[in-house]
Amino acid sequence: MSENARRDLELVKLAREGDEYAFARLMNRYKDAIYFMLLKMVNNRADAEDLTIEAFGKAFTNLHQYSPKFAFSTWLFRIASNNGIDFLRKRRANTVPLENPDTDRKDSEYNPNFKSETLSPEEKYIRQQRANILRRMVSRLKPRYRMLVELRYFKEYSYDEIAKELNLPLGTVKVQLFRAREMLFNLLNKTEMGSDKTGK
Repeated sequence: MSENARRDLELVKLAREGDEYAFARLMNRYKDAIYFMLLKMVNNRADAEDLTIEAFGKAFTNLHQYSPKFAFSTWLFRIASNNGIDFLRKRRANTVPLENPDTDRKDSEYNPNFKSETLSPEEKYIRQQRANILRRMVSRLKPRYRMLVELRYFKEYSYDEIAKELNLPLGTVKVQLFRAREMLFNLLNKTEMGSDKTGK
């Protein structure tokens, strides 16, 4: 196991225990690489940013499924790649309705599956703790940006649904969500810098 892989494993263990700094450090280690990979896939900055946050959301929510026999980075990039593939399939389905969604994906040796499953009380508690940590970070945003992030990422509203809910032009929603994402990334960066002072 490489030094990076060992460091990731330490952070994953801390994150599973609800350590806010561990989540932030994992995200900061990989968010740029994940973003640029997705940008190459979807060729749209806003979509790539959305997909990056969604990929980390899926990874952090399902961290209990991660197996240390695989590098965390491999697991994370697989989640992000699958997220991008699913997005492209949905986009293509709008113009090619007869497409078979399972014909072009090749199963890898390790392909995370996030179907609903029964969680133990401990896993439910840890998942709730992680959700609380993310909500605390979002709560630091200005009210209008916080509302946008909550609708988009917690309630999974589409851009159109957010525009209708808040009675805003669609373009305004997209621009303000872009700013909200930047603010969230900046908060995570500050959390990362704050954690460095502790020596962890």
